[in-house]
Amino acid sequence: MNVPTTKTVSVGSVHIGGGHPLALIAGPCVIENEEVALETGERVQEIAQRVGMSFIFKSSYLKDNRSSAETYQGPGLKMGLKILEKVRESIHVPILSDVHCAAEAKEASDVLDVVQIPAYLCMQTQLTLEVGKWAKAVNVKKGQFLDPHDVRHIVGKLENVGNTNILLTERGSCFGYHNLVVDIRSLPIMRRFGYPVIFDVTHAIRVYGRSSSDPSGGQPEFVPYLARAAVASGCDAIFIETHPCVKEALCDAASMWPLAKLEGLLIQLKAIDDLVKSN
Repeated sequence: MNVPTTKTVSVGSVHIGGGHPLALIAGPCVIENEEVALETGERVQEIAQRVGMSFIFKSSYLKDNRSSAETYQGPGLKMGLKILEKVRESIHVPILSDVHCAAEAKEASDVLDVVQIPAYLCMQTQLTLEVGKWAKAVNVKKGQFLDPHDVRHIVGKLENVGNTNILLTERGSCFGYHNLVVDIRSLPIMRRFGYPVIFDVTHAIRVYGRSSSDPSGGQPEFVPYLARAAVASGCDAIFIETHPCVKEALCDAASMWPLAKLEGLLIQLKAIDDLVKSN
């Protein structure tokens, strides 16, 4: 299969796709407070600069898909956007977060450099159209239930409202009730639509349907294997949720990659990306 070069999507000084080097999207799963967000952003930025990778900071102001009504969901739209703005002003990197309903799209787009459509909501037409109408750039996370070929329909909705700054993210597919599997074929398949493709490795190793605070809710030991495979296949960016102390994280503690181990992993991924692009 002949996979064409994708267009370049520029997010501030970060260029994704079009033959540009592998980019990094990283941060805590959810905004816990300003201190954790700033610490994580600053440390990831320092690591990315040493490794030679461009960086977009990601954290959710709301995690609506929770296993319990009592589970921490985040600070909400207004406070979350203020914290994300503080991160951008402090470390001078683009910011990304996800929206959960059409009513949030404009307010979030006024602040965010990239607006993300969550995997569970990727087929919601009104949400997609509103995000496409207002967002500077859109990251679509492919639903766990969706054939990669069918992502073209989501792309068509965004293009229909004039937005062609589109990123597509693979995060695993349902395989039974509690398992996700990564079909590496989905990465080149989605790249055929002409837009950059991202691999979200830390959601791909979640144990589907279990609480993210449950120690059995993720298999982070497989992060390096899947990340190396995705970069070798030619993905344009890698998405890694990380935290200074994953055991104390308020969301996805079972699946985030420890910040202390991030640099070693990125060095490997950059070397693989350099080799792939040199050929």
